[in-house]
Amino acid sequence: MGKMLKIKMVKSVITRPEKQRKIIRGLGLKKLNSTVTLVDTPEIRGMINKVIHLVSMEESKE
Repeated sequence: MGKMLKIKMVKSVITRPEKQRKIIRGLGLKKLNSTVTLVDTPEIRGMINKVIHLVSMEESKE
C-alpha cells in the first residue's frame, strides 16, 4: 500500500470549537484514546495539522 499513519486521540473535544470536533470525527476518532490507521495523504496530514494538539501520530509501513 504505502505509508500509513496511526492516529490516537489523546485530548477530549469538550470545549473545543465545532470545526475541530468535525475534523476529529472526519478522521474516524470517536472516544478518548481511540486509534485509527489511515493512508498517508496530503488531505489527512492537513486534518491532523489542524488538531495536532488533540491527537498523537506515528508513521508505520504496512
